[in-house]
Amino acid sequence: QVQLVESGGGLVQPGGSLRLSCAASGSFFSINAMGWYRQAPGKERELAATITSGGGTNYADSVKGRFTISRDNAKNAVYLQMNSLKPEDTAIYYCHAEIPEKGWGPQVLKHYWGQGTQVTVSS
Repeated sequence: QVQLVESGGGLVQPGGSLRLSCAASGSFFSINAMGWYRQAPGKERELAATITSGGGTNYADSVKGRFTISRDNAKNAVYLQMNSLKPEDTAIYYCHAEIPEKGWGPQVLKHYWGQGTQVTVSS
């Protein structure tokens, strides 16, 4: 079993910054992609940023140039640096990890989610 624990959310003024952290723990050999998704009230959950095990990144158009995703494989952690925050960034942010299941035979990838951390951007 794998657990993802997030931290770093909070209330910030427009133009401010926050840094989200997520650490994975439990039984696994490695982690493939990790990412951050967000869900605002009344909207579908959407991808904000992802990062591969090799460091390749992908961002939603709405956050490009403002958010930076990174990871520390030694710590099984992923981070999201959020700068120039806007009110429309207000959402619950969820950490995500794609982790190969232990065992022999065909590879099975499992998806894990953190509990979510609230980010509120308001003056």
